Amino acid sequence: MAVMKFGGTSVGTASAMKQAIRIVAEENKKAVPVVVLSACSGMTNLLIRISEAAGESRLDEAMQMAGDVRLHHLSLVDELITDAQRRERVRQQVEEYVTKLELLVKGVDIVGELTDRSFDSFCSFGELLSTTIFAAALEDAGYDSQWIDVRRVMVTDRHFGTARPLEAVCEKQVQEVIRPVIDEGRIVVTQGFIGSTEDGHTTTMGRGGSDFTAALLGSWLPSDAIQIWTDVDGVMTCDPRMVPEARSIRVLTFSEAAELAYLGAKVLHPDTIAPAVKKNIPVYVLNSHLPDAKGTVITDDSGILEGMSYGGLVKSIAVKKGQCIVNFRSNRMLGQHGFLTEFFSVFARAGVSVDMISTSEVSVSLTVSDTDGIEQLAEELGRMGEVEVEHHVATVSVVGDNLRMSRGVSGRIFSSLKDVNVRMISQGASEINVGFVVEEADVPKAVRNLHHEFFSGDDMQGIFDRPAQHPAE
Repeated sequence: MAVMKFGGTSVGTASAMKQAIRIVAEENKKAVPVVVLSACSGMTNLLIRISEAAGESRLDEAMQMAGDVRLHHLSLVDELITDAQRRERVRQQVEEYVTKLELLVKGVDIVGELTDRSFDSFCSFGELLSTTIFAAALEDAGYDSQWIDVRRVMVTDRHFGTARPLEAVCEKQVQEVIRPVIDEGRIVVTQGFIGSTEDGHTTTMGRGGSDFTAALLGSWLPSDAIQIWTDVDGVMTCDPRMVPEARSIRVLTFSEAAELAYLGAKVLHPDTIAPAVKKNIPVYVLNSHLPDAKGTVITDDSGILEGMSYGGLVKSIAVKKGQCIVNFRSNRMLGQHGFLTEFFSVFARAGVSVDMISTSEVSVSLTVSDTDGIEQLAEELGRMGEVEVEHHVATVSVVGDNLRMSRGVSGRIFSSLKDVNVRMISQGASEINVGFVVEEADVPKAVRNLHHEFFSGDDMQGIFDRPAQHPAE
């Protein structure tokens, strides 16, 4: 059986939901699947705006936006469900959820404070609504399905907004709550990025957490495959908005996919790969708008990898914008034990994660997300040495197996960037990644040059599919 996760654009409209139902129905011919849904596209952002308006006592604005939530989902019900009795039942369920949303708005407005716990409650409504409607639409189309509140299964810690599952508890709940439904032959429909504390308070696992939930469910059941349905033809050689000639990658290793996710590739949530690796479950990244496209398979299966081997070295180019470089210099570093421990403890205390790093005997350059707290961090580092912060930069990473061990790759990378000002280089810690930093304005040029250098030859066809296609095409 497969766990099938559909992103927001795959369930954002009635026509998108109908397409997703057809895909689920096709999978159901093989084995009963578990379906994990995100909120309808744009809905989580709308719920965030509602929560912010409520927290700032803009009650009328928040209530008006809550009305927009009601209208969107009621229109989906009317378009998707033909049986009058079922349609009325689902309309009532939508009304109940939106009424709870409006009560939450009023409560936050009265208190005058938006807490992390309340924020997670706001965000949960999108997936509760989309899954309720989708499960009913499946039934209306003649498929035996059951809606399950994932909060019964996904028991988490109390880190609201970035909750993590209590895996031993969750795995037990999966066997007690979800497994019996599958064994009875019914399609399970559930949510993605929400969970619940042990005492019943709603949590969320961060944006993109639906991929993580799908992978966890796939590993706990366990499943034969984890399918991530999105709006592009799998993982791409680079962002097709920068390079229209970008191609879909047919196969990636788990390590390559994990590296791409952490380095900024948007198709997969960074945590998705770990549960799949643990149980050696292949992950398929597929296009719900073009379900016949081959997409990308992520696996360490040697047979698949060898069957799709090719003569190139690079698989993909990942970009992470919104970064800044912190340049630090101090003569105290020279030959002094423990200095770097003291240096990095500043970042640890500030809760700042370092992405890319380059060092010498008396200096360190590194990249971090460019946030409001960077200046305060730089001020603290300034007590230890000279500090300079460069804003408006991006990391660009070239990813492929054994890059570090392949002669001439770095030369090809930086020769292709001769007309781009490279601000920093980082290589050595990973065998599959060569990374560097450029100004954000230079990112499109850098990516185009790299893509032309590594993906313009005819020897790429074994590992890559056709150029990226979009629904409009």
